Amino acid sequence: MLEVKALTGGYSTGQPVIHDLSFTVKPGEIVGLIGLNGAGKSTTIKQILGFLTPTQGEIRFNGRTLEEDPAAFRKQFAYIPETPYLYPELTLGEHLELTAAAYGIDPAVSRSRMDKLLKRFHMKKRVDWYPDTFSKGMRQKVMVLSAFLLEPSLLIVDEPFIGLDPLAIHNLLEQMETLKQQGTGILLSTHVLATAEKTCDRFVLLREGQIALKGTLDEMRRQAGLPQASLDELFIQAAGEEGL
Repeated sequence: MLEVKALTGGYSTGQPVIHDLSFTVKPGEIVGLIGLNGAGKSTTIKQILGFLTPTQGEIRFNGRTLEEDPAAFRKQFAYIPETPYLYPELTLGEHLELTAAAYGIDPAVSRSRMDKLLKRFHMKKRVDWYPDTFSKGMRQKVMVLSAFLLEPSLLIVDEPFIGLDPLAIHNLLEQMETLKQQGTGILLSTHVLATAEKTCDRFVLLREGQIALKGTLDEMRRQAGLPQASLDELFIQAAGEEGL
């Protein structure tokens, strides 16, 4: 599904942030993208989304690159950013309607999905509210609802748990699992390693813009020579000052 090959890039051609990254996200799996602050997680995501242009390497989704067909490429994935971006003049319901229209979802289908999602995330009573009345967690829920409304082939999630209450986090993880069972590939960037260990099928652990470890938990244990290590212990070993 998603293929990242020998990816190098950053915010300027002379100073790349990420170096020679190669990994995949397959249908029906969750891949955790983890690393210290500044390790290159957000830069990697921005490259995949097309917000930044790689200096080397390529990104393919279902065999196509962004350059070959930008509209088709972007319509197949949804993105939940760390920081919510909302239109102050639109209500929650209007945000969802705009998202559905932009992606060409049939109105009857989008209304059915909206109703279920609003109930699941306890936002039905707030469908006519404007963003300036929302808490930080409620603003994040708008981004979550918009992404899940699309039922995309690929979901990219960047630090989604910030600001969410425990029930919202539980519902978010359940909805991600539902999409996974439907065949959606998910790339999840997070610092909540205990949740990542329980949720993700494979991992890409970055250190200073390079891949330090990748694969299943057992594969990374073998790479690190730590056969009983938790994800947290692998993270400290590989990403810390005394890392690999």
